[in-house]
Amino acid sequence: MDFIFMLTRNDRTVVDCLEVLESIVPLGLKHIGFKDVGVPTKTLKALTTAIKDMGATSYLEVVSETPEACLNSARVGGELGIDCLLGGTAAVEILNILKGTRTLYYPFPGKPSGHPTKLGGTPADIEADCRKFLDAGCAGVDLLAYRATDADPLELVKAARRGLGTNRLIVAGSIASRNRIRDIAEAGADAFTIGSAVLDGSYNNTKGLLQSQISSVLADSNFA
Repeated sequence: MDFIFMLTRNDRTVVDCLEVLESIVPLGLKHIGFKDVGVPTKTLKALTTAIKDMGATSYLEVVSETPEACLNSARVGGELGIDCLLGGTAAVEILNILKGTRTLYYPFPGKPSGHPTKLGGTPADIEADCRKFLDAGCAGVDLLAYRATDADPLELVKAARRGLGTNRLIVAGSIASRNRIRDIAEAGADAFTIGSAVLDGSYNNTKGLLQSQISSVLADSNFA
């Protein structure tokens, strides 16, 4: 299962993201992302370039709260040449914005709201949204399973898996332990994101270095 390291804390890109990225180059991470809030566009551009230079896949997750801000972030992602755009719900509009780019799109199924984002919706809602997004031309979805307010997180993962078939299921938000990585893998996830739990040292509280936190996550994702 793919580990997507997010250069974020509390749903915002950390202001020293470029320095953090430079410090982890030796780890050889293959999937690295950031949010559309927290730093200016010029920093997002520098991040995208640096991730590409590392040979990693880049991810931009949209967490802006207004529809227009989400569409603007999609425009920025397309202009940056992001590999994967995550988040938002206006799939048709965002796919139109990304037309002609190489960016793959993974929207939020369900009813995301607020910041940090919470997720409303039942398993039936999630499954239906996944089918709808695939019909629109999306590559998969970005599911905020552990931000759920109306359902069991793992039931949402299973529902998304049913709706997506073999398409890619990314689980994001509050994946803060080995047990959660194992659980979402068994429920059908293909990839997951972690940001805050690594950057604040809470993923493995026996280790102090950022590199050690990331190594712990990589080790825990290998069994899945």
